Amino acid sequence: MRIAIDVDSTLHHYWDVLSEISRRRFGIDLPYDEQLTWGITRLRPDQLSLCIEESHCDETILSGRPYPGAVEAVRRWSEAGHFIHVTTHRAERCAQATAAWLESIGLPFDDLCCSYDKVSRCVELEIDLLIDDGPLNLTAAIDHGIKTATIIHPWNRDLCEVEDVVGAHDWHELGVRLEPLLGVPSRSLAGGR
Repeated sequence: MRIAIDVDSTLHHYWDVLSEISRRRFGIDLPYDEQLTWGITRLRPDQLSLCIEESHCDETILSGRPYPGAVEAVRRWSEAGHFIHVTTHRAERCAQATAAWLESIGLPFDDLCCSYDKVSRCVELEIDLLIDDGPLNLTAAIDHGIKTATIIHPWNRDLCEVEDVVGAHDWHELGVRLEPLLGVPSRSLAGGR
């Protein structure tokens, strides 16, 4: 199977990074639990752009800490022969730092794309499964016949209830829920937590 995996808020908890930058730069808090839609309305567009740019600088990318169980799950899928495409909503200039981060955490991947149009690249690569947190990406993937999964966040929780999206609260649960689709046993049931 060909699997595409997002980075921010999928492989690591990005919201804390963005919120800390917003608080430091503009004195504006971005409470995670209150982010019920994909749009960030507490910041002006220019403020949000500056926060995202800073959150995607090399130093910040390289300091990211993956969610518990994420690297292990992706490694099992890769070792089972699945193609791993890492896709992230970042400028192309972030590709080198993103690749270095993936290598430093030991996450195997066959392809990496930093782009603002993930789904087109997924279609081009004939991706079978997209794991992403963004509602727009998930619904666009579904429209293209791509199976979808996500780590549940306040902004995508409702989507998991109405669309065919495999939702999980963490990577251990995601591995278990994707087991029937991927045919790769999850070690979390055998004490891997």
